[in-house]
Amino acid sequence: MSKPFKFKQFTVHQDRCAMKIGTDGVLLGSWVPISDEVNSILDIGAGTGVIGLMMAQRSYAETIDALEIDDNAYEQAVENFEASDWGDRLFCYHASFQEFFQEIEDEYDLLVSNPPFYADNYKTSDISRDTARFEDALPFEHLFVGASHLLSEKGKFAVILPFKEEERAIGIAKKTGLYPQKITRVKGNPSSEIKRSMLLFGFNEVAFESSELIIENARHQYTSEYIELTKDFYLKM
Repeated sequence: MSKPFKFKQFTVHQDRCAMKIGTDGVLLGSWVPISDEVNSILDIGAGTGVIGLMMAQRSYAETIDALEIDDNAYEQAVENFEASDWGDRLFCYHASFQEFFQEIEDEYDLLVSNPPFYADNYKTSDISRDTARFEDALPFEHLFVGASHLLSEKGKFAVILPFKEEERAIGIAKKTGLYPQKITRVKGNPSSEIKRSMLLFGFNEVAFESSELIIENARHQYTSEYIELTKDFYLKM
């Protein structure tokens, strides 16, 4: 059984979730810019609910919704939300993103997603884990079409993807009227290849800023940039 993951201001139980707490979700939840004008946030593919909880800690948004299709993950996210200090602001829908964006009329100021992104043919016998990991459950096309429907006029959409998918995602986003406004590329250490891209999209086509984030200088020797980014969440930072 997976132990609860303790953060500074909340605890995440993850024993019923196929995908456990990982660096990607915490990176994205720490990195996404949140302005004072953000009143409504949606986390697409909640899993344990960690990104929703991070959004609640970081913002004064009155509405923080999450979306989860897997039964067990949905129930766990709800429990984690209710056990937190922000249960009155957090709500999880049990639905697919495709169903949700076609039926809902609400708009959000910020969308956040750590989506399933293994487009490979390799699958396991664990259906829940495959749903959480494989892109066919939520293709990029659906993700960006849905985001363009749900975003408010000045809204932003933040996502973390494998670096190799960055160019394809930007191309798909442009077809839905969304353009990159900030990109941070993530490396595990100074000598490793770029592993992830964190991208912020909006409706305005602008000259966007791009940067690089290195997580470790050596094993368990975290960079000052990574510590600064995640210090409000990790107990040991």
